[in-house]
Amino acid sequence: MSQSRELLHLYRKLLRSCATYPSKNRSGIYKAIQEEFRENVNLHPDDPKTQKQISVAYKGLSQLRMYDSVVLSKGNPDSPNWEVTLEQNPMPKPDDR
Repeated sequence: MSQSRELLHLYRKLLRSCATYPSKNRSGIYKAIQEEFRENVNLHPDDPKTQKQISVAYKGLSQLRMYDSVVLSKGNPDSPNWEVTLEQNPMPKPDDR
């Protein structure tokens, strides 16, 4: 899959996961995702700064999905058995290099 298609899939997954995220600021998060992708649409995919932003986006996706009932119950939304894994320092501050 090409890099641009992969990023488009990531963008769509982020927006879909945001729709089920339990927060009063859900719409703000949704708009922030849109703005971030629009601001960076012309960046070169091989640039290290771009790669770092992509990895942060994947971490954000995993954080949004932690609250998705289908993901938590491993495909069975009727299952009462949920599993949550927390990460140390999940959103590190970017280097200003």
